[in-house]
Amino acid sequence: MYYEGPIYRPPSEADSLLIQATVGCPHNKCAFCMVYKKGPPYRVRPVADIKKDLDEARARYGSGIRTIFFPAGNTIAMPTDDLSAICTHAHTRFPYLERITVYGSSPYIHRKGLADLIALREAGLTRIHVGLESGDDIVLQRIKKGTDAREQIEAGQWVMKAGIELSEYIVIGIGGKERTHEHAEDTAKALNAINPDFIRIRTFLPKINTLLLHQIQKGRFQVLTPHEALRETREIIARLKVTSRITSDHYTNYADIHGKMPGKRDRMLSAIDDALQRDEGMFRPVYVGTQ
Repeated sequence: MYYEGPIYRPPSEADSLLIQATVGCPHNKCAFCMVYKKGPPYRVRPVADIKKDLDEARARYGSGIRTIFFPAGNTIAMPTDDLSAICTHAHTRFPYLERITVYGSSPYIHRKGLADLIALREAGLTRIHVGLESGDDIVLQRIKKGTDAREQIEAGQWVMKAGIELSEYIVIGIGGKERTHEHAEDTAKALNAINPDFIRIRTFLPKINTLLLHQIQKGRFQVLTPHEALRETREIIARLKVTSRITSDHYTNYADIHGKMPGKRDRMLSAIDDALQRDEGMFRPVYVGTQ
């Protein structure tokens, strides 16, 4: 099977078969991301090659595969007919398949529109992982996300209406100290408007070769302390009016926050309050430098 460039997958896809459908990321400008910066340029692999990899996986692993993830960074940007074709082929090769998942950012989802999303669901696409990051337009502009809250909300609503599961990722602290309240408030508003199946929490951690690390080193961006990040997380959860399942399944986070809203809200808020009682020196350090 063929793999080129960085291959990342969500923690929830740890047991999934990885079949590369695209290379790189078509946007590749986010100020906080270094994953694809020095990798090969974005391109879509030929459908015939992807099908060949699926055939090889069937020969190697048998018919029992239940979940497939199609990397790389923004596979939803594939032409709809191409993505539909590989989803359909995957189902023919793996009769017990329960889930096919891709990464997809809001602008590329929005370009597809509702009709294409329905076509993808009918072809077998079952879940999209989306980096919402923030619902604050100023933050989105500063981190060069290439979208705004309106487009992100509409794209998310279309995914849900199409019947595709939606995982929205938010980044605690991505607005820095200056925009922490606005980021929390507007992110909660966006999530409330979308009501995705999953809300996945990440906490901003500076990465090498990124614009945000450069801004931190120049004193233009102030990273939240652990307690400030926890308070921002608390504000978001307290404002949510969703039925989503919240997870914090990532090493960057300062507390294990998880549960189905709204029933587990109080338990999650209590977990945050407990974490806030800990001395900040007990948390992982905020890495700024060469990492």
